Amino acid sequence: MPPKPKASNSKAAKPKDREAAKAAKQAKRAESRQRRKQMFEAFKMQRREDKALLPWMIGTALLITLVVFGLGFLFGLQWMFLPVGLAFGVLAAVLVFGRRVQRNVYAKAEGQPGAAAWALQNLKGRRWKVTPAVAGTTQLDAVHRVLGLPGVVLVAEGTPHRVKPLLAQEKKRVARLVGDTPIYDIVVGNDDGQVPLSKLQRHLAKLPRNVMPKQIDALETRLSVLETKGAATPKGPMPQGAKMRNMQRTVRRR
Repeated sequence: MPPKPKASNSKAAKPKDREAAKAAKQAKRAESRQRRKQMFEAFKMQRREDKALLPWMIGTALLITLVVFGLGFLFGLQWMFLPVGLAFGVLAAVLVFGRRVQRNVYAKAEGQPGAAAWALQNLKGRRWKVTPAVAGTTQLDAVHRVLGLPGVVLVAEGTPHRVKPLLAQEKKRVARLVGDTPIYDIVVGNDDGQVPLSKLQRHLAKLPRNVMPKQIDALETRLSVLETKGAATPKGPMPQGAKMRNMQRTVRRR
């Protein structure tokens, strides 16, 4: 037989386990309520600014529901397919909502100092390492450095005639340390040869994969000697609606 103290310890541990499980469940419910609250606030804000939001959401939900219902009708299972259609319709409406919110946030951020840095810091995935404002001017022009599977990406924002020499100078500095690693340079803007802010993340995602994941940390260590202090640009803008980022993450998780 096991010693009595051990038995008493196991009995004492059970209430603690139940309390921990209860606390975890309460925390999960609180987090879920917070996400719903954020989503509702974002919806109210977007609805005030986007009069077409509700028609788009309702129309998308109805269209998807009718398509699924029609498919079920072909097999004589339309009433079984109806709940599935409703579920897909609601999901599609939420996705439309998220897209329109994202477009609205980018439209407000465009043209503001630090907008590119803000967009880069919201890159999806753990393999992107962003260092904002590795070079800048007192007029708030800036060059940001991104490390990822493509290699080194230098992203410039600001007045074109000032950022181009700034970008070329930073590219030379980086080239001395990275060897044969590819270096890409991007200027954010809406002119020819530039990448719009709203398409910046997609542009980076489409770049070819040139380095292995384990090489990214080595590149970051090598380039850390180039980091400057006291950069002359904010790390990101604060456009109206920028707080919707939490809601966007909620939408993506759904």
